[in-house]
Amino acid sequence: MADLSTLLALIFLVCFSHSHSHPSYSDAIRVHNVISYGAKPDGITDSTSAFLNAWGAACASANASTITVPKGTYLLASLAFNADYCKTSHITFCIHGTLVAAPVLPQPTSWLSFHGVTGVSIIGGALDAKGPPLWACKASTTNCPTGATTLSFTNSNNIRIHGLVSINSQMFHIVFNGCQNVHVERVKIIAAGDSPNTDGIHVQLSQDVTIMKSTIKTGDDCISIGPGTKNLWIERVRCGPGHGISIGSLAKDMDEAGVQNVTVKNAVFIGTQNGLRIKSWARPSNGFVKRVRFLGAVMKNVQNPIVIDQSYCPHNINCPTQVSGVKISDVVYWGIRGTSATQIAIKFDCSSKNPCTGIRLGNVNLTSPSQVAQSLCTNAIGKTLGLVQPNSCL
Repeated sequence: MADLSTLLALIFLVCFSHSHSHPSYSDAIRVHNVISYGAKPDGITDSTSAFLNAWGAACASANASTITVPKGTYLLASLAFNADYCKTSHITFCIHGTLVAAPVLPQPTSWLSFHGVTGVSIIGGALDAKGPPLWACKASTTNCPTGATTLSFTNSNNIRIHGLVSINSQMFHIVFNGCQNVHVERVKIIAAGDSPNTDGIHVQLSQDVTIMKSTIKTGDDCISIGPGTKNLWIERVRCGPGHGISIGSLAKDMDEAGVQNVTVKNAVFIGTQNGLRIKSWARPSNGFVKRVRFLGAVMKNVQNPIVIDQSYCPHNINCPTQVSGVKISDVVYWGIRGTSATQIAIKFDCSSKNPCTGIRLGNVNLTSPSQVAQSLCTNAIGKTLGLVQPNSCL
């Protein structure tokens, strides 16, 4: 078996080569073409069993394996890829075509799901979950299916996603739950700005996750960060439309894992509802948020560029009357600049029981085109460094 760096180079060669019989990698990587297992690139024939059979063959090999999806459109029902009986810890999907969801999915939590896998990579391709009919249903009535997450990884390690496009998810686009060592790069996520619950990427109970050089246009959070997230690095993400990059919502449960060591660097927000947000319900909780770094963000006409909301209650329906138990500390905002669509450019609405502590603002310049931008603080303790505009209320 080749060493890891050589293997990764060979995998990319396999994905972007027009020939799959090259002698330099034939011994190191087994190649499985989904068409050889019965898949039809016509967008009409159900190719679900062909993809499962290709996965089974890839798992059965002791060598690194690649599943290639040639150009074309492939119709798929819900698919669960499990690690049962897998002998290899390196399986790569090289997708040159588009995968489309069947018109009526059963009620899975995910359309394409991976459980307990190690060393899975997805390179290229497009996923079209056909969400608009479901969004229209939800806009007109309450008697609608929930919908499915497009792509999910649960309890999985060493995951790579590069160059993938996700279009019109029914619910969340990509979810990592209970995962370690994840790298996402050059991903494009696209859904209408008014599409419900179409979060771009959701991370929870996971650690050592990197999201880089990606564009997210959606109807909910571009990236949502749930309980139990640790060592998350987000860099050069372009967000909008959407609800911004959000830690939370937290305090859904009393016993809840904390969020720590999160860095968001050089993000751009265009016309979003929020920019950099931390949100928790006003409920008892032993959860926490600590060691967060928001660095070098650009805001363009963002309604709430910097916001901590510990009285989170969307649409003001069934709001709890308690206070948030989530402890927020050591949060740095540095090099944040741009325009606010509202007068309140910085809002720290923290818990009266557990005030936010260690908040630091530095080199912040946020203006409002039509009025003088302001800051609003409740139960927030911290300090400013250098220029801060609007004037800090800490």
